[in-house]
Amino acid sequence: MNKIILASQSPRRKQLLQWAEIPFDVVVKETDESYPENLGIEQVAKHIAGNKAAAVKQEISEDDIIIAADTIVVLDNEVIGKPKDAKDAVSILTRLSGNKHLVVTGVVITQGKKEISFADTTEVWFHDLTRGQIEFYVRKYKPYDKAGAYAIQEWIGVVGIKKISGDFYNVMGLPVSRVVKELSNFRV
Repeated sequence: MNKIILASQSPRRKQLLQWAEIPFDVVVKETDESYPENLGIEQVAKHIAGNKAAAVKQEISEDDIIIAADTIVVLDNEVIGKPKDAKDAVSILTRLSGNKHLVVTGVVITQGKKEISFADTTEVWFHDLTRGQIEFYVRKYKPYDKAGAYAIQEWIGVVGIKKISGDFYNVMGLPVSRVVKELSNFRV
């Protein structure tokens, strides 16, 4: 039987696949998350996910199915990455406060020579957040491994998100219903 490999160490992606009751193993290789500057927003996320898939592909059987993903946050056409430190996290959240931003997750699913890639975009609006709320969140939740310096399923999402348009789970890091649908195109 072919295995499904999640090429991500994200606990959120693991949790989402577990909730979907998809059996999988995790294989992660360190990859470069840079990208050519001429790429469109969706292509950026797919490019980075593709790099993750390619790195893991060298380590596994050709029959195994790889799921790789990368999530980016976009404010005013600027890609907002993971914060470098607490000061950077506060700065990012201050910029997101009271504004709409996009969360784009690029996904690559590959098995042997077959590959499907797609991007899912969700619009997210934050309420106006106080400096105290932002500093509390950064101090308590340390969102340094999260694009845009936040996780929607944590405190800041509960009190700070005004509304979303699109897939909630995409904001968590994986449009899991689309992944499940696309897996039907592979030999599991």
